[in-house]
Amino acid sequence: MEPEGWQRLSDSEDEEPPAPPPACTTCWRNLAGFWLLGLCNNFAYVVMLSAAHDILSQQGALDINGTTQTPLVTHPSRNSSNTSRYDCNPISTGAVLLADILPTLLIKFSAPFYIHRVPYGPRVALCILCAWGSFLLVAFSTTVGTSIVGVVLASVSSGLGEISFLALTAFYSSEVVSCWSSGTGGAGLLGALSYLGLTQAGLSPRHTLLLMLTLPLAMLFSYYLLLVPPPAVPQWRWGDSAVLHDALPTARQPLIAGAPAKQELTLQAKGRIVKGLLKYLLPLALVYFAEYFINQGLFELLYFRDSALTHAQQYRWYQMLYQAGVFVSRSSLHCVRIRHIWVLALLQCLNMLFLLAAVYFMFLPSIYLVFALVLYEGLLGGAGYVNTFHNIRLESPPEEQEFAMGVGCVADTLGISLAGAAAFPAHDYFCRLP
Repeated sequence: MEPEGWQRLSDSEDEEPPAPPPACTTCWRNLAGFWLLGLCNNFAYVVMLSAAHDILSQQGALDINGTTQTPLVTHPSRNSSNTSRYDCNPISTGAVLLADILPTLLIKFSAPFYIHRVPYGPRVALCILCAWGSFLLVAFSTTVGTSIVGVVLASVSSGLGEISFLALTAFYSSEVVSCWSSGTGGAGLLGALSYLGLTQAGLSPRHTLLLMLTLPLAMLFSYYLLLVPPPAVPQWRWGDSAVLHDALPTARQPLIAGAPAKQELTLQAKGRIVKGLLKYLLPLALVYFAEYFINQGLFELLYFRDSALTHAQQYRWYQMLYQAGVFVSRSSLHCVRIRHIWVLALLQCLNMLFLLAAVYFMFLPSIYLVFALVLYEGLLGGAGYVNTFHNIRLESPPEEQEFAMGVGCVADTLGISLAGAAAFPAHDYFCRLP
């Protein structure tokens, strides 16, 4: 007997169920759907990091009525009080990183223990609304504080979406994991490239962000229209009166007829799963700590005064090239598979130490060397992500995959959060140097 508040796609035994799409059509729709979901889910997050230098460079001007009127705008000239050789912003771009990642961290740490009680449809709707809100707030903000609130909304959208869609892959074929990862890499590349290209072309950061309001619509299309919904997931509808936590079945229906139903895991079982995943989660966290310490702690300090690019343009190029590397490696699962994630963690840490020395001693003669290192950094990071989730999917029993895939995405977020915190003292130290 189905709980009150849930409806299956066919409510009457007398009615013929709708004919399913052909198998090949269903497969391609699902693969394309997960690629687009990965793209849309991470797009706002990436754009906010690409705009971090602009967000922290903005200034509010007071009109005669004392009302702030100046929108987000990039200033080619720097603060006249800045005497540092690194041409520093008053605040580290790590501030934007923390606003972009801490809400995600909170969601990812807590959600695996309760999120299964909330249907996927309302979760995706909330992601779409938060993404819209983030672009609008940052585009029209006149203060750094308002912009940070917009960045927080982007973080909520990305974090809730990632843990939901990764868990949802457990109900589809294993190929969707690769498509999701490739889509998230595409979000990084297209997000950073579009922000860089549009601002390079002369469009203001404000109008660039407003153009990106179409991306949440693509997420709506991908989830509600493109994906073929798995029959294993009950559908909740707004007209029903039951409360969500009373509506959850104790056993999930199987995807394939004759397969065992998915039982809700006990707290003890979840703890055992997390312990078994540490061999992947800890190295992935270290990979992301190193690369985001580079991105938000060192990128703004790797400034070449003799370059034809302004400081803000150099920062955007770093972000774009990093995301290009991520996209290539996250799309490479069918070509290269890596089981030992700790190797990637070691290489990324060496990369971080080299660039840290380059910032301090300023021995790199050309910005193009930095471009190559940033591309390499992205390749390592993307490979760590896609191979971690591929390995988790392969090693987890079917009844544990939904939880394991959801909890796995905590690792990268934890590493990014620690990197954001470490970026502040690094920024303060280097910016005090004459």
